[in-house]
Amino acid sequence: MTRPQRLRMTIDITMTILSIILMGGNYLFPADLVHEILGVGLFVLWGLHIALNRRWYSAIFRGKYNPYRVMQTIINCCILICTIFLMISGIILSNHIFTFLNIQGGLGFARIAHLLASHWYYLFMSLHIGLHVGRLFQNATAKIIPRIIIALICAYGIYAFITRGVWKYLILQQQFFFFDLERGYILFALDYISIIILFATLSHLLAKKM
Repeated sequence: MTRPQRLRMTIDITMTILSIILMGGNYLFPADLVHEILGVGLFVLWGLHIALNRRWYSAIFRGKYNPYRVMQTIINCCILICTIFLMISGIILSNHIFTFLNIQGGLGFARIAHLLASHWYYLFMSLHIGLHVGRLFQNATAKIIPRIIIALICAYGIYAFITRGVWKYLILQQQFFFFDLERGYILFALDYISIIILFATLSHLLAKKM
């Protein structure tokens, strides 16, 4: 693995971990300042991620599009749109870092946009992961990790997707984030990791068909 590849992998893993932490809102760190700092950190990593993959973005309007490239472009563009909405709504909702901007109004829109964009971002991020770990998935399912374990994790991912009400956030059936304190943050993290694996596996299998 080359140095740029190691750097990309480190950034991607860090972004995934930050995303899981941030999905928990302020329940892991009650001080909303921590949530804002981590959010800013995620956007900085996104800037680095885009810079490292600038060739892909510069070639988006060039070349031919097969089904796989269409799927990849849609997912990546949706992630970028969600990231923009997260950044804008996060700045509006900021109680610490961006207060110097003195933004007045728009809190209702920003709260709903942040809730909606964060969950769609998480979904597309999971699909994005599935597109870029093809070899890892093949080796894991064929040699290291039995396919039945992946299937069980995905089955639990479906359960977590439903019981955590993620689908409700995606279609705004629930406009306020709910954290089940009785289940705790460890189970929350495991649930959201299983959701990542679920959608990453789905996108990986779909990409293989293409």
